[in-house]
Amino acid sequence: MDDRFLVGDEGLSPKALEKKHRLENDPSSRTDHMAYLPGQEQIDSDIRERVMAEVESYDPSRYTAADVVRTLAQDNIGIEGLKALLSPAAAPLLEKMAQRATVETQCHFGNTVYLFTPLYIANHCENYCVYCGFNCYNHIRRMRLTPEQIEHEMKVISESGMEEILLLTGESPTMSDIKYIGEACKLARKYFRMVGIEIYPVNTEDYRYLHECGVDYVTVFQETYDTEKYETLHLAGHKRVWPYRFEAQERALMAGMRGVAGSALLGLSDFRRDALASALHMYFLQRKYPHAEISLSCPRLRPIINNNKINPQDVGEKELCQILCAYRIFMPFAGITVSSRESKSFRDGIVKIAATKISAGVSTGIGDHESKYAGHDDGEGGDEQFEINDDRSLGQMYRDMADEGMQPVLNDYLYV
Repeated sequence: MDDRFLVGDEGLSPKALEKKHRLENDPSSRTDHMAYLPGQEQIDSDIRERVMAEVESYDPSRYTAADVVRTLAQDNIGIEGLKALLSPAAAPLLEKMAQRATVETQCHFGNTVYLFTPLYIANHCENYCVYCGFNCYNHIRRMRLTPEQIEHEMKVISESGMEEILLLTGESPTMSDIKYIGEACKLARKYFRMVGIEIYPVNTEDYRYLHECGVDYVTVFQETYDTEKYETLHLAGHKRVWPYRFEAQERALMAGMRGVAGSALLGLSDFRRDALASALHMYFLQRKYPHAEISLSCPRLRPIINNNKINPQDVGEKELCQILCAYRIFMPFAGITVSSRESKSFRDGIVKIAATKISAGVSTGIGDHESKYAGHDDGEGGDEQFEINDDRSLGQMYRDMADEGMQPVLNDYLYV
């Protein structure tokens, strides 16, 4: 196993320590990552097979500069064109890709950039994902906000002017069950025009309930589409089941959600294949559910508490820019989100080229928006999932975007 991902054993009981080491060193002690667990819904869909067939046949080295130039000359590129734009041969032509992506972005989105903020309401987790700060064997301060604390955080955030919020939890159905999340969503609807969730994958019935509680869209990260690598990174918990996670966005759309988002976590495996799979996953969903709002994200690995070695391998800002330009050219109408994992300079630049949404006033800890927005820090919040890179407030982000010639948008929906 790649030891750059592993955290130490601090704070673990002898029994937990023994289980952790067994999971890390004995593959036979892990459950089958391709087998659904009891209670996990299986849907009838061919999207997974179509995506993986394209990824398995992808050989990035076979594309040439001529293939890239030919692709950029086309009005609408197909899957082969996307593969060319993600290949190493496209790297020297990044400026031309950026020019084409800028034209597409301007055509379909103008100068607008949407702003939102995430709110983590709990960081308890039952999964052992070796790269994540929330994983059940990482010794951190755990916390679950009460309804009163959730509402207080939301009030603080809404008073800043923010109108779109993304609610997140650790993946613990025990500590953050559907009812708890649903009640948080009802509170969010009191303060915000747009409510998204990024929680553990659930069945269609649960997504339908959350939609009734006020949720507009669902984000799920596949982390990596490389099933063999996925198995070595997700050693225990419900998240270990790769196909159930893959189908989460489709179950959400079947439940009536207005939109979905997804991506790989770049740096866990071959980033070109993961970028291809991410784009095709959302592309095939868009074709099957043409009424839905489809978005792509592009997170890269970031350091976590108790492990500062975690960083994306082979995925620098140039590679990330190439991926985002390819996304924009391939799916001109799709939303593209760039998170606070990236630097201020990168985010300020990429919104002019390909991205349409960025987060502001971000905290990945639990219960600390009071300190970020109002300057009161009691030091009693829960620990963060990962280190952020761009910590600008909403006000600063709004001013910076306007100074860059962009039109910051907090909400463009009217409910009647």
